[in-house]
Amino acid sequence: MNNNWNLRQLLMNKIIKSGGWVNTHTHLDRAYTISPEMLDFADAHLHKKWNIVDEIKQKSSVSQIYDRMSFAVEDQIKQGVKVLGSFIDADDVIKDKAIKAAAKVKEKYSNDIQLIFINQALKGVLKPKAKMWFQEALGFVDIIGGLPAKDKGREEEHLDVLFLAAKKHNKMLHVHVDQLNTKKEKETEQLVRKTKEYNLKNKVVGIHGVSLSAHPKKYREKIYKQMTEAGVMMITCPTAWIDSKRNENLSVTHNSIAPVEELVKFGITVGIGADNIADVYKPFTDGDMWTELRFLLETCHYYDLDELVKISTLNGRKILGVK
Repeated sequence: MNNNWNLRQLLMNKIIKSGGWVNTHTHLDRAYTISPEMLDFADAHLHKKWNIVDEIKQKSSVSQIYDRMSFAVEDQIKQGVKVLGSFIDADDVIKDKAIKAAAKVKEKYSNDIQLIFINQALKGVLKPKAKMWFQEALGFVDIIGGLPAKDKGREEEHLDVLFLAAKKHNKMLHVHVDQLNTKKEKETEQLVRKTKEYNLKNKVVGIHGVSLSAHPKKYREKIYKQMTEAGVMMITCPTAWIDSKRNENLSVTHNSIAPVEELVKFGITVGIGADNIADVYKPFTDGDMWTELRFLLETCHYYDLDELVKISTLNGRKILGVK
């Protein structure tokens, strides 16, 4: 009996031949911070969780953050991940502790894995303290990160700060968009518009894009065409949003994941990430890349092996700006 039926092994072999896994999106500085006592908070709304993590950040030392990050990186290396992108917090709560830990981790594992760091604007970028720490992180990170929803009502200003910094420092942008799985969100459209305005084609990446799936087909395809024109790429983190809660809002039938099968058809570069690992956002997520890919192909009903390999490898390198 031959092994042609073993599609997982076929995929894994192709991924290895294409240079190994590329995990485009994680939050390593928060990895392994969950505890049984915190599970009551794990059911909170995303926006409330943004504040819950402050206590952990205040109590964590550089050494503790370094240990957690190292443990996560070693697990990724064991899986065969060759390039890993991670957001790190830099704000008035954690200050530069995560930056210092990330620098040590990068140095320690430089021969084993390529680490790409991005700043997490969890406090926004407009208030004086938030803006100061955003600017403080720019000299360290490889890619500039953004979270427009954190400056609610001033999302355009938030994006302007990001795009001006990207132009000034000649760095790529990774921006969290459309995370709440509702057709009320149109953040990807906003991101595309800013990309065109600042002429940053092929240098901007949206993260998650879940709410795209909640919109009617006509709107989705309009945005796909705009993304293609602007060279805006997308990262999907399949298990991160599979827990999207039931609500009474009416929308098209869809799964709570970016519509990868549609994005690819329009020539949009899609990468895959693990997002949060064992923290208050995703208590049981372990950063396993096969699990992420399995959720992607099943939820999107997408079985093009060659494209799945590209999503897992080459596309991720492009998204993280590495060869």
